[in-house]
Amino acid sequence: MESLRTLLVTRRSAGVTQVSMSRPAVFNAFDEAMIGELDRVFSELAEDPATRVIVLAGDGKHFSAGADLQWMQRASQASHEWNLEDARRFAAMLWRIDSCPKPTVARVQGAALGGGVGLICACDIAIAADNATFAVSEAKFGILPAVIGPYVTNAVGRRQARRLALTTMRIDAAEALRIGLVHDVVSPARLDEAIDAMAAELLAGAPDAQREIKQLFSGLEVGPITAEVRELTAQTITRVRGGDEAREGFAAFLAKRPAAWIPR
Repeated sequence: MESLRTLLVTRRSAGVTQVSMSRPAVFNAFDEAMIGELDRVFSELAEDPATRVIVLAGDGKHFSAGADLQWMQRASQASHEWNLEDARRFAAMLWRIDSCPKPTVARVQGAALGGGVGLICACDIAIAADNATFAVSEAKFGILPAVIGPYVTNAVGRRQARRLALTTMRIDAAEALRIGLVHDVVSPARLDEAIDAMAAELLAGAPDAQREIKQLFSGLEVGPITAEVRELTAQTITRVRGGDEAREGFAAFLAKRPAAWIPR
């Protein structure tokens, strides 16, 4: 991809694209430029037929320190209208990642602070090195984790999200695993191995089926399974079960061969 100033986009392996935040001098803190580039890159990769899985990473020792403090200081001195449009762009970027039709995996090392935690929670899966630490730190600066709040709440639940946001406490990778902020913790030396193993698991799944999973699950809530929910799930499986992918999947299984969507 051309003309990127804050990101590096590389082909990690067949079907797997890595998007690396590349501002290591400021621990990959993001500003208006990175927000715009993340939104653009995830939009383009969603339409890229060569990309089946997207890995979100951070260059250097840390995943992301969250919002660039110079950016936040500019915002504190700007007009209401500027602040609103700026916040809307941030919200749109997180939604772009969260709603990406392809599986997304966060590769986390070192510090993940504030909005960096939001980026992790917007991804489908998160794998962390055991040296990773996490903090929802906004209240220390007199602001709140508003835009990232829904993603953090969806990832860890309301009470854990409140605890993290109210205390601004920094937690380690083991605690992040316990509360569901990340899905696996490995040594730094094994982080890429774990990412590649997860990518291989994701590549074994059918891409259209994965798109359907993300769309369906995004509309499901924990709670009563109503008649509307039952009808939605019945309509969805009926439509998907009659498609080409399903026919190929069952045929491949019965023939004991790899399905056509698995990279050779």
